[in-house]
Amino acid sequence: MTNKSISANFLGMARGIAIGTSTVIASLVLQGCSGDSTSPSTIEPTASSSMAPRSSVTPTSAPMPTATATATTNAAPSDDTSPPASELLPQIAKSLRTVITNKTITNLEATVPPQCYTKTDSKFNPCYTCHQMYDRKAEDRLNRLDDGSLQGGYMFSDIGVSNHWDNLFVDRTAWLEQVSDTAIQEYVATENYSSLEARLVDTGWQGFIPDLDNYHLAAAAFDDRGLAKDGSFWVAFNYKPFPGTFWPTNGSTDDVVIRLPAAFRELNGEFNRDIYYLNLTLIELNLKNDAQTTLWPIDENAIGFDIDNNGVLEVTSTVTKSANYVGDAATTTIEFQQFPTGTEFMHSVRYLGVDAEHVITIPERMKELRYMKKVATLSRGELNGRYDNERKEKLLGELPNFINRRDLGLDNGLGWFVQGFIEDYDGELRPQSFEETMFCMGCHTAIGTTIDSTFSFARKLSGAASWGYINLHGMADAPNRSESGGEIINYLLRSGGGNEFRQNPEMISKWLNRDGTVKPAAHSADVYELLAPSKPRALKLNKAYTHIVRHQNFIEGRDATWLVSPNILRAVDEDIPPLASEYRFYQWDIRLNWQTRSDTQLP
Repeated sequence: MTNKSISANFLGMARGIAIGTSTVIASLVLQGCSGDSTSPSTIEPTASSSMAPRSSVTPTSAPMPTATATATTNAAPSDDTSPPASELLPQIAKSLRTVITNKTITNLEATVPPQCYTKTDSKFNPCYTCHQMYDRKAEDRLNRLDDGSLQGGYMFSDIGVSNHWDNLFVDRTAWLEQVSDTAIQEYVATENYSSLEARLVDTGWQGFIPDLDNYHLAAAAFDDRGLAKDGSFWVAFNYKPFPGTFWPTNGSTDDVVIRLPAAFRELNGEFNRDIYYLNLTLIELNLKNDAQTTLWPIDENAIGFDIDNNGVLEVTSTVTKSANYVGDAATTTIEFQQFPTGTEFMHSVRYLGVDAEHVITIPERMKELRYMKKVATLSRGELNGRYDNERKEKLLGELPNFINRRDLGLDNGLGWFVQGFIEDYDGELRPQSFEETMFCMGCHTAIGTTIDSTFSFARKLSGAASWGYINLHGMADAPNRSESGGEIINYLLRSGGGNEFRQNPEMISKWLNRDGTVKPAAHSADVYELLAPSKPRALKLNKAYTHIVRHQNFIEGRDATWLVSPNILRAVDEDIPPLASEYRFYQWDIRLNWQTRSDTQLP
């Protein structure tokens, strides 16, 4: 097939929901091309621009947003004679590396993730965790996308029906044999974060520059309540990984940290820890739509706020929902299920560390460092209009567009800028290209399950117990709020595997019987035990991902697979319903019921 070349102005791109603009510029979307994988469609910044060639690399893959395992870190090698990290992996000729460019787009449907091309065999439904609709008579919900019908029907653009995530179709077994266990462990234990700030400054980078000292040390960068030790005011919290790709057994560990503007962490112009965490807790109540939760004992007389709303200023551990924030942000109204303007998130996606006892840990090396900033608080009417536009464009098969804010990231049109850094050929972090950032936009814009375009904060443990670096040990497989049974167990049964691709034979054999039922041990296992891979699998996942790093072809997928799965479609036939009627919709809520755990599961 011949290539399509579509001219586009890269300043405008936001699937019909751009902030401050009434129109959206040319179609520039997620994944897909109209031709085969060797003839990608491209978008050029101007009609006169020359298209950068897509390298002839062997397709590779890489894992996506990921999961965490434990607060333990792997110590970096102390031997000063150790080889540089870049010398621990096989070398790849420049001609086989993908050219990193912001001048062209090869995948016009890059926001449609690889998981959407999974074969369902008419009954396996991993789609329900992203695509949902809710009964708003029972409970209000700000996200009105209501895309639950996508669980049981394909709604791709003409370009999107073809699967262009070529890294899913690569056999990497030969690569795994070239990388020794010792080499991959040394590589993973070598940090690549500390030098990022200086390198960004040297290049004149105008976007966000990560400012959390010692972030590569994971838990060691924070105190017992999750507050960064360096005075940067980043806060770590403990949350349950999102089902599927985010689980450690599928390739990555991760953490998420949050920071609020100064007014939300100060009282009378001075930093106040209690005020900061009270405002964070009020956000939690707002997103989860809870009436109250707990925090450590707070002296209401010292802060001047009746946080338990009982009419008496006293020492209390109860925090109730409020109309306004506290401290110097007391005049700021809490907008339903939205973070306050100026909220920042960092999300580090890391390799799998393995300690001497074969425990999966969070290592120092990062695969990616993702960043989001809330730049605008939108009215309910504005948000409803933008969700309506999204549904209309999906029905019409139009391609998504996002406003390009250059170094500040992509504008999701719902009040957030999204930006990220990813490993370069030598394993150092670099800014993502436009197309690489497009990969993030589908999940942070156009799915019905999120709350204010985010995932992790709504899934944090409740109240005081949640403040501290992520740790899956001892965490119960809590059910989500819409159903009974452990969330992980239900996912295994419904998806027919340990991830969206119905793969991960290790997890399947560990927790499922041959007849597809759940083994009894799964009901009593904690989240770490359920989701942690074995050491051999962890090393293979790490090795497989470095194949993508060396080829720099993240635009072809980030899933750390080493065998080609039989469960992935090369192209979708939209005339064939993907699921039988009894499997076409599962009600699911991103929020969890931490007070209840049931040993029953749904079909």
